[in-house]
Amino acid sequence: MDDSKNPLLLGNQVCFPIYATSRLINRLYQPLLDELDITYTQYLVMLVLWEQSPLKVGEIGQKLFLNSNTLTPLLNKLQQKGLVEKERSQDDERTVFIRLTETGEAMKNRAECIPEAVVKEMGIPLEELLKMRSLMWKFLDKVSDV
Repeated sequence: MDDSKNPLLLGNQVCFPIYATSRLINRLYQPLLDELDITYTQYLVMLVLWEQSPLKVGEIGQKLFLNSNTLTPLLNKLQQKGLVEKERSQDDERTVFIRLTETGEAMKNRAECIPEAVVKEMGIPLEELLKMRSLMWKFLDKVSDV
């Protein structure tokens, strides 16, 4: 059998380069995020909240493709760090809003340099990165309903 047609070779898997890229991206971000004392996943939550705050826990989960059982510990850690606060809806006690604190809002200024620093570290032309990003959003759009 021609190796290019062997469905069980690691190099022929669609999923492996995506998985490996995700792990390596985390590694690129981590030294920068260590300065903010947050993890990559916590950074993603902060990105969502820097766009719009407050948000319902479920809205944050939808934007990040995370279940509440994954998101709740992240939010608790961010709350312990004084970056976010939780507020129950007055209309429905089951609904919890997450809002940035002043400290969380102020962190945005310290984080603004991170995307550019990561792109520079990658050493890939911006046009290629933008094309990859577009393809990944297309991929997410297709598989998120599966």
